[in-house]
Amino acid sequence: MKKIRKYAIAALGIALMATSCQKMDKPALGDYPEDVNVPGGPLKFYAAFDGTTDNPLKNAVDSIRANYPVDNPLTSIDGISGKAVKGENKKFLQYPKPNDWAAASKAFTISAWYRKDGQTKNNEGTNGPEYLMSFKSSNGHWSGGSMLFFLEGNNTACAVKVMVVDANMADAWWTWETADDMIPGLLDNQWHHIALVYNNTNSTVTLYIDGVANPKTREWGGHGDINFDDSKISEFRIGAGPGTEYDSDDWLSSSFKGDLDQVRMYSVALTGAEINELFTQRK
Repeated sequence: MKKIRKYAIAALGIALMATSCQKMDKPALGDYPEDVNVPGGPLKFYAAFDGTTDNPLKNAVDSIRANYPVDNPLTSIDGISGKAVKGENKKFLQYPKPNDWAAASKAFTISAWYRKDGQTKNNEGTNGPEYLMSFKSSNGHWSGGSMLFFLEGNNTACAVKVMVVDANMADAWWTWETADDMIPGLLDNQWHHIALVYNNTNSTVTLYIDGVANPKTREWGGHGDINFDDSKISEFRIGAGPGTEYDSDDWLSSSFKGDLDQVRMYSVALTGAEINELFTQRK
């Protein structure tokens, strides 16, 4: 019994020491939303923006690895589920990395909710793109990034454009921008779910809007695994392009002036049924 008591006291002491060393600037477990995802699972990044603290960094924490943004200058608003963030001219969310998403992904899915009213505009107020997200990169690509994902147009006809750069500096544009491809009704000041799925088995890209697959898929010529160079990604931005010319009409520096919610990034190609569930469950 003495040995058992001694071990119990020692264990209590260790627990107290661990508590005293805890980083108190981080929220306690349960203070931010957690998605169902086994450790090391396919969901690599998830920002619900549901925090209600006085600290904007905690309110935009990524739930997968408690990955805090470096900067969150955006206002918290009511979202499609819980809280969301309100985009603003020349302002955006900045994270060091999307965790290990770029390193782990061979295929991928990007999922988000957004709300935007009317014509997309650059930071000078003239017509231009507005970015859902981007990767700022030191890879030497002319764009200064390794991924761009943005909307461009108005509610009558809106283009969806994506550009990716792999570790070998091969780049690809996946766009829905011609007269026959542009999509009406995306900028009607209502919440919409958008998802982009890259399938490495057939190098095909599918765009989903409100749970429905666009029939016009895109391909990357037998590219296979996406093969991002994670070591070159210097910044993950939600709500802005990779550029730094904020006080200009530079299209690479434009920010998102609408609202954003429920940003998820998976290292696998979700099925149509799984995408539809994200939409119907407002996830």
